[in-house]
Amino acid sequence: MSKSRFPTAFTILFTLTILVAIATWFIPAGKYDRTLNAELGKEVPVPGSYHQVERNPQGPIDVLMAPIAGLYNPKTGQANAINVSVFVLVIGGYLMVVKRTGAIDAGIAHVLMALKGRERLMIPILMGLFALGGTVDGMAEETLAFYALVISMMIRAGYDSLTGVAVIMLGAGMGTLGSTINPFATAIASDAAGIPFTKGIGLRLAILGIGWIFCVFWVMRYAAKVKADHSKSLIADIQKDNEKHFLHGVTMDELPEFTHSHARVLVIFATSFGMLIYGVSALGWWMAEMSTLFLGSSILIALITRMGEHAYIDNFLDGAKDLLGVALIIGVARGIVVVMNAGSITDTVLHWSEQLLSGLGKVAFINVVFWLELMLSFFVPSSSGLAVLSMPIMAPLAGFSDVGAEFVVTAFQSASGLLNLFNPTFAVVMGGLAIGRVPYHTWLHFCMPLVLMLFVLITLALSLSVY
Repeated sequence: MSKSRFPTAFTILFTLTILVAIATWFIPAGKYDRTLNAELGKEVPVPGSYHQVERNPQGPIDVLMAPIAGLYNPKTGQANAINVSVFVLVIGGYLMVVKRTGAIDAGIAHVLMALKGRERLMIPILMGLFALGGTVDGMAEETLAFYALVISMMIRAGYDSLTGVAVIMLGAGMGTLGSTINPFATAIASDAAGIPFTKGIGLRLAILGIGWIFCVFWVMRYAAKVKADHSKSLIADIQKDNEKHFLHGVTMDELPEFTHSHARVLVIFATSFGMLIYGVSALGWWMAEMSTLFLGSSILIALITRMGEHAYIDNFLDGAKDLLGVALIIGVARGIVVVMNAGSITDTVLHWSEQLLSGLGKVAFINVVFWLELMLSFFVPSSSGLAVLSMPIMAPLAGFSDVGAEFVVTAFQSASGLLNLFNPTFAVVMGGLAIGRVPYHTWLHFCMPLVLMLFVLITLALSLSVY
């Protein structure tokens, strides 16, 4: 008797696209008037200006076109997620070039020997670094570059690939959830709400600190169970295949020698990621510049290791091929938002939210804002996109319930960050799981109890703070 299998991420996302397309036939189409916000450099909706427009229901052709339109607008040629997909392919090629030098395996072995008996310390250290990236700079797409390395380290330490995925996704995700000065969430939302982004930072720091402790405890607890008994792994049935994939045939007992050549490669490797973080935070880099950085770094590594032209091209293409599925799934995820916008129902959902909030008391208001932002985050997984869309509407309503606008900002970013820990429409989630070879339903099984704990934490923090 064949074992029933959970649908793939592609099937889940395509089904959601179909459901959203069906909704465009029944949900009234509408638009807000928009005005240019000079400081944001974007058009924002004008509160109270919602009006219905002619329906544009999405049909079968639109559904089939959605994954393509998720990558780029076929009418204008404007990029949607194609830049992220190209970045993923370049990262795949770059990482494979580095791996084929043997530097990563040797470097991981060196670290594990130094931490022998204390491998568990890698979890809070790495989660702290990723949380710092999330809270300061909204680290999201950039994390896709780290999965292969961190997962290799975790498998070498006796854990599984799910542990590696959780270290990155929960670490950076918790940092974004508790954003303090993140320009892509807190700063944009605060500006749209008309307040300094530092206002309310105490509450956000409290949520960040307590939530991070929850996440570290959750991951360390799971990792300890897996290390003590590998049958306790939630991916025990595929873990052997994952070990072969991430360790590239090197057995767990083989610890390669760390050479001067390996050291030079890892210096370039570390410098590349340092330049990535600096470029994004200080120089305004995004996908094109990041892709160029890693392409150039891969060529430099090939030159200093005398890899040879044919070997370099073969290695780069092998790495890109490994992440081709990730690059494609990003377009499928973005296609859902494309269908919503084309059907003119995104603003309608926002308008319904506006109506629901009118006349509520303090605690009811801030919690309903949190719940509504959770719902909106499913359809608009981009934190900056959701901030520009919802804050000009939500923030002015706070005054009617005697609630500070800073609490609305915190509710928005907490909701966006919480849902994006498992949101199937968020390309970073589906891409990270695809790289880590962790099924989506397994990730839900692993993280949902933690998500509920964080939900209670945020609800209590918001409810108490408005007083």
